[in-house]
Amino acid sequence: MNVETHATTAQRFSPSERYINRELSWLKFNERVLEEAANPTYPLLERLKFLAISGDNLDEFYMVRVAGLHGQVEEGVETLTPEGQTPAQQLKEVRVEGEKLTRRQQVIWNRLHEELDDIGIEVLQPDAIKPDECAWLERFFLEQVYPVLTPQTLDPAHPFPFIPNLGFGLMMALEHPDTDEDILALVIMPTTLSRFVRLPGAEARYVALENVVRLFVHELFPGYAIEGDGVFRIIRDSDIEVEEEAEDLVRYFQTAIKRRRRGEVIRLKVEKRMPQRLRRYVRRAFQVSEDDMSVLDGIIGLADLMQLYAEERPELKFPPYDARFPERIREHGGDCFSAIGEKDIVVHHPYESFEVVIAFLRQAAADPNVVAIKQTLYRAGKQSAVIRALIDAAEAGKSVTAVVELKARFDEEQNIAWAAELERAGVQVVYGFIDWKTHAKMSLVVRREGQGMRTYCHFGTGNYHPVTAKIYTDLSMFTADPVLGRDVAQVFNFITSYVKPKRLEAMSIAPIGLRARIESLISREIENARAGKPCGIWMKMNALVDAEMIDRLYEASEEGVPIDLIVRGICCLRPGVAGLSSNIRVRSIVGRFLEHSRIYAFANGAVLPSRTAEVFLSSADLMPRNLNRRVEVLVPIQNPTVHAQVLDQVMMANFKDTEQSWEMLSDGSYERIQPAGERFNVHHYFMNNPSLSGRGTVIEEAPDVPRLDLTRSQSAADEERIVDDDPAAVTA
Repeated sequence: MNVETHATTAQRFSPSERYINRELSWLKFNERVLEEAANPTYPLLERLKFLAISGDNLDEFYMVRVAGLHGQVEEGVETLTPEGQTPAQQLKEVRVEGEKLTRRQQVIWNRLHEELDDIGIEVLQPDAIKPDECAWLERFFLEQVYPVLTPQTLDPAHPFPFIPNLGFGLMMALEHPDTDEDILALVIMPTTLSRFVRLPGAEARYVALENVVRLFVHELFPGYAIEGDGVFRIIRDSDIEVEEEAEDLVRYFQTAIKRRRRGEVIRLKVEKRMPQRLRRYVRRAFQVSEDDMSVLDGIIGLADLMQLYAEERPELKFPPYDARFPERIREHGGDCFSAIGEKDIVVHHPYESFEVVIAFLRQAAADPNVVAIKQTLYRAGKQSAVIRALIDAAEAGKSVTAVVELKARFDEEQNIAWAAELERAGVQVVYGFIDWKTHAKMSLVVRREGQGMRTYCHFGTGNYHPVTAKIYTDLSMFTADPVLGRDVAQVFNFITSYVKPKRLEAMSIAPIGLRARIESLISREIENARAGKPCGIWMKMNALVDAEMIDRLYEASEEGVPIDLIVRGICCLRPGVAGLSSNIRVRSIVGRFLEHSRIYAFANGAVLPSRTAEVFLSSADLMPRNLNRRVEVLVPIQNPTVHAQVLDQVMMANFKDTEQSWEMLSDGSYERIQPAGERFNVHHYFMNNPSLSGRGTVIEEAPDVPRLDLTRSQSAADEERIVDDDPAAVTA
């Protein structure tokens, strides 16, 4: 085989042939989310939920990513992206594709609206409200809505008011029939009010808040009638940039959060019914160009549709799922330390309960033999049992350290509040680095046992967040491995003191070694391919953006290394291009749960899956920010049962999925995989099958573990189980 460097391989193709634009790839991901709202196999309210999620996702995309492009264009930045585009070129394409996605959302909403009407969940127009309902609605308006509203006439004495990010208002041209006087009026919809008002009665009949205001505008502006009106909604630049010279990071963020509310308006949505003169008025008030205004024939603020999902109609939702608690810990009488001390455990969320993580920390807080706890906190949620456990531990006199990341986007305010509460309890709170985010998910517990100390660790691919742990698929690994314990202690010292680890024995961390570790593992697969040995790379992540990593994968592909990638969201690599990526396949899984775990596996001289493969869990995606500007961890899997669980169970089941998977094409588009034969749903599979390492005495470590064969039908897989002696653990 002709030997080339990866640079030479890549240089035979232009930048636009090698890479897909990051922003456009994200829009493709949200298209896949939106298509689940049109998935006929899903219950109706679940489809509505996917529509609401796609709306919320798109809002955040504009708040952060599009806002960033706006800022670069205004500052005259001409820096090219890896695929060769300027910020202005990207912004132009994103506007076009974003508008297409927005219109597709409205098409799907109109379809869902009709289907909801048919089964008794109605969102009514004013002319469909019955007289008795109108009488009830008037009382409701006067008692609960009217006192909260601040109607405003717009004239030189009453200029257009400030409206915060995601602000939502009704703009009206009013006319007095007796005097022919015309006025412009504005009613801002307070966020404290529900977007949809549910009418009384067994039937689910809703009226949008803006239509309630339209019905009773005479109460706000007596004597006037609506000549023309329309709803609008704005999205402001909501990113926070951290200044390296910030003297007090907490105070800086407290100020920055307030400043974010006043960011530049980068998108304006208006109803199609709004007259042209009102559109012009609103657009000029927000200083928005025509290019950044979207005129919608439908509903503005799709994320608010989540309110309808709360309707008690279980037949219109996925069957409820109760997560399992690991059997191994139950067999040890609920003693986490005893179970972990026996051997490593990997817990697969949300199929296995996040409560095991809480139980681990609660036991550490209550155990008199525990002398120290260290914990990273990126997103912990509003009601956090993790925070409570750390406070209890500190109040019990233990040494407790919490690394709180203030730069977790849109959780900054909550994290500041948690930090203050932790400090009041006596926890040593550390904020990490000014210019790097601490994104690693780690717990360290030091326990006195016998004449010495033993360290117990938890590593997560997801956040310590009790809500997302119910919908994100993540892996939690518990271990008492002394090597990993020593490594974790060094990582915490690095975060708290800025002293780089002298030598990590097993783990790698970003931004000072993780990139090099993965590159070296790819290089070894290349060398094995050149030597004619078995080789292969499997990776599962949320995003693949880093151009250097993509080029390394291209090189490996063209040296003959088979590469299978599961990339849920953004993927800037082009798969299946002859001479560039002919041995790379990319899949995306979008379904009931949000795929979130990061797994990296390298064949290491055998055919994947293999006992000798090197397998890692990580908090990091392959993005420049994760590899260069975040503290991340890459943790090797050593225990044979855990190794089999991650490689043979989790990865193989993901590859086998036929019901929720999309295949990426070389042009950046995606095709839903159509099952040829028996169907396999990875989420259903794990809902019905416990993990290997959590099975307790059912699983005994042994050298040979039967593999879940990608080529077999689901019915065949039904009969196969992964065990260590007489197999039993992977049933579909």
